[in-house]
Amino acid sequence: MTETLDSGALHVRGLVKSFAGHTVLDGVDLTVAPGGITAVVGASGCGKTTLLRLIAGFEVPDAGTVSIADRLMASPDAAVAAHRRGIGYVAQDGALFPHLTVGQNIAYGLRGGLRTPRVRQRVAELLDTVSLDRSLTPRRPDELSGGQQQRVALARALARRPVLMLLDEPFSSLDTGLRAATRRAVAAALTDAGVTTVLVTHDQEEALSVADQVAVMRAGRFTQVGPPMQVYSAPRDRFTAEFLGGCVFLAAWVAGGVADCALGRIPVAHAAAARADGPATIMLRPEQLAAKVISDGDPEGEQRTGIGTVVAAEFLGADVLLTIDLGGDSAPITARQTSIDPPGVHAKVRIKVVGRAVVFEPVGR
Repeated sequence: MTETLDSGALHVRGLVKSFAGHTVLDGVDLTVAPGGITAVVGASGCGKTTLLRLIAGFEVPDAGTVSIADRLMASPDAAVAAHRRGIGYVAQDGALFPHLTVGQNIAYGLRGGLRTPRVRQRVAELLDTVSLDRSLTPRRPDELSGGQQQRVALARALARRPVLMLLDEPFSSLDTGLRAATRRAVAAALTDAGVTTVLVTHDQEEALSVADQVAVMRAGRFTQVGPPMQVYSAPRDRFTAEFLGGCVFLAAWVAGGVADCALGRIPVAHAAAARADGPATIMLRPEQLAAKVISDGDPEGEQRTGIGTVVAAEFLGADVLLTIDLGGDSAPITARQTSIDPPGVHAKVRIKVVGRAVVFEPVGR
């Protein structure tokens, strides 16, 4: 059995991989702290799964290195075999053996199998770890729900005490409600076990909710790596901003740490305030905007900025998305707010901004 290592950090440096002359990974760097969960998020074909396969040892890099727990695992000149890297791997479909029971699947690869009391106890403990009832032990995979199958796959991967866990779109085949419950259970199990984890997903909400570090990938490179809240609220570029959630972009004039735009004067993020003053594009998240109906005769309705008309509303349950026309040359914007008594379509509203705006490159530069 592979023992858990305290220094289970993952270090990827300058990783390059091409197939048939097409560069899939182009100088990727990534560090995952011991016991941490990093979510690699990006569109299909951006290189996420290739990165996972290089870490796992299923492919050899053209350039760069992969190290786990301070041990060099892969370089163009040498590579440790996949089965000797101390890695657990959970694929999208779980890849359980259909002819084996839950207990046999989890015990697969453990010396002695279910014949030994020690392994039977380990299987029982792992079922507890992934929040599954021990009564499921004799069942076969086709007798389980999709979420249960994914948790059995995780238990099997944890059975050999891996130093690193790789999850490749493990929840994408599950329906929405089951996906949320399963990812919470899996994240809790990995955190409790202290296993360093890399999750590959194209689901932004999944990445932001379960990881302590998010790495956004585009065309084989990371556009930004950092804590979820930081990457979401302070994206470095428009691609990262738009990939992680809804955006409101506005033309503005920035001066003295304040952006003057169609919504009025908005403070900008501290990093942006250090940039040169002048014309720029600012970004706000829809949930930063709160629209309040202006009644006839209300003096706020006479103001020139921050006033608009609701032209569409999309009910989402707890929230509602309001499309608001600001008039003039500005494109309609989207505000996301609670669905309790929201402004109706055609209502004239005053828009207030919560928090700071993110400033991107000035227009024309």
